[in-house]
Amino acid sequence: MVLEVVKYGTPVLRKKGLRVDSITPEIKQLVADMFETMYESHGIGLAAQQVGVAMQLTVLDVRGMKDRPSTLEINGKETDPDTFMPLVLINPEIFQVGAPVAGPEGCLSFPEIYADIIRPESIDVKATDLEGKPIKFRCGGLLARAVQHETDHLNGILFIDRMDKKDKDELRFELEDLQAATKKQKKK
Repeated sequence: MVLEVVKYGTPVLRKKGLRVDSITPEIKQLVADMFETMYESHGIGLAAQQVGVAMQLTVLDVRGMKDRPSTLEINGKETDPDTFMPLVLINPEIFQVGAPVAGPEGCLSFPEIYADIIRPESIDVKATDLEGKPIKFRCGGLLARAVQHETDHLNGILFIDRMDKKDKDELRFELEDLQAATKKQKKK
């Protein structure tokens, strides 16, 4: 089922998600719905907060993004990221490996708003998968950027919080309009 992607101004986007302690049928259904929602919205990542649920759960799929390649290492061996997709991360932890670099980002909760965000080029990731098994990997490029973006969501951090002041000032009116539209929609 396609879920509503909440927009900037919705309080749940600022909430740190609760840890997922067990993989229940409800969690599995939420993951399926999140993938359907993400694909319908043409996204590459979606955090639970973006569908109104404050928990440590995100889904990602960077297949087909050839203009912004990704790298992936599992147990020190390079792996084709496409073979690891789609990806579910439960209770993820990330650790900076590479130097910070600027790169373009957008967000389904901020339609038509984009900016360059500085993030580490590569990261190590520890999480649990949908079967409850621990997973560990190192990623770079777009996958690293997407994992960091979605993990920020799980902690109530939005990509606008990482924008430089100049970019945020230039987008001020668009952000204010989006926030006002979200509040007006909530009142209906």
